[in-house]
Amino acid sequence: MSDRDRADAVYDRLLERAGERWVQPRKERTARILELLDDPQRTYRVVHITGTNGKTSTARIIESLLRAHGLRTGLFTSPHLERFTERIMIDGEPIADAAIADAWDEIEPFVGIVDAELESTGDAPLTFFELLTVLAFVAASDAPVDVLVLEVGMGGSWDSTNTADGDVAVFAPIALDHADRLGDTIEKIAEVKSGIIKDGAAVVSAQQPAEAAAILRRVAAEKNATIAFDGEEFGLAEQKLAVGGQLLTIRGLAGAYVEEYLPLYGAHQGHNAALAIAAVESLIGAGSQRVADDIITDGLQGATSPGRLQLLGIMPTVVVDAAHNPHGAEALAQSLDDSFDFDEWGLVLGVLADKDAAGIVDRLAPVAAHVFATAPDSDRASDADHIADLVENAGHRVTVHPSLADAADAAREWAASSERRAVVIAGSIVLAGEAIALSEEEDWKSGWRA
Repeated sequence: MSDRDRADAVYDRLLERAGERWVQPRKERTARILELLDDPQRTYRVVHITGTNGKTSTARIIESLLRAHGLRTGLFTSPHLERFTERIMIDGEPIADAAIADAWDEIEPFVGIVDAELESTGDAPLTFFELLTVLAFVAASDAPVDVLVLEVGMGGSWDSTNTADGDVAVFAPIALDHADRLGDTIEKIAEVKSGIIKDGAAVVSAQQPAEAAAILRRVAAEKNATIAFDGEEFGLAEQKLAVGGQLLTIRGLAGAYVEEYLPLYGAHQGHNAALAIAAVESLIGAGSQRVADDIITDGLQGATSPGRLQLLGIMPTVVVDAAHNPHGAEALAQSLDDSFDFDEWGLVLGVLADKDAAGIVDRLAPVAAHVFATAPDSDRASDADHIADLVENAGHRVTVHPSLADAADAAREWAASSERRAVVIAGSIVLAGEAIALSEEEDWKSGWRA
């Protein structure tokens, strides 16, 4: 069996488990199997990241900066866009098939033990995400890495990733999302997310609603942790458009970084970069040591964020963004206006049924001259006709397309009729992954072929 076949077999085994949307407030079961594995998550330093939007981009920028510092890095994010090995990165690359398969071989003997213990108490077996978290911890230990940049799956306090002790706790912007699991107010959600703050840790946070900031300050004080906020102790001082990205001047915790190039679009990515730099300053120099200019330059220039305002096609321009909630949709709408010079946007929109489709439409449809409603390839997808009804009821032009391929063809043909038109594909991480694969298959960077 090839290494790729072995890795695919691991994914098949994970898929036999309760899926990622099955969430029970428990981290004890993950802790139990990690205990049997001699706690691999304690063999390296950890930067732990939560929030509602911007987690993955911030995590990837942090990882790139740490790698530029000469550290061996691991990165755990979710979900994936095309293949599950993207979720576990070692030194900036998806984990090797052999490494993920070997990590599973280490874990598997203990899975049955813990499942049996759970069954004896009437509890459900280990889930997809619990085991994936364990895989990430073991793979990072086996590599071995110096630092693991760890993105929360959902929430914080009871998430399986919270079995690790973060040296630095990073908070991306907090907004309403997963209200059925995390709570129906900003305060409740912030309380759950604040659970990643560990005793004596350093905390860095994006600008937050007042009620969320108050909770983070309280918990940091209870944990004897330091805390710094974007806009107060550090921040984005200046932002200029540049070819393929932007030039940033950032006021860090320990000094200023002037006109550094970030190859990512969107004002929000500038704030993500400021947050990432503060996190790295906190880890490397306890917030009092400035990061060398060459490290900042290499780290920011090496940062990538697939599926986040990613350019997929030219003639016409096609970008994809995984905006899957109103907060992300609002940031995308602002970025389309700030970072691009087009008169009209065609919006290919597909949303999962458990998301706030009306809120996403409310933020995105007004920037589109034409909405091409479709559905992600998922059994959780919202019907394209439902999305179209929301758009039409809001007074915007819309057509319905049964698949992404159909919607993308129609949108690209529409945009190809004028140099002042472009296409954005958004509404779902699943849809973003499909779009990336389709763009490569059809070579959208060669231009539209009628």
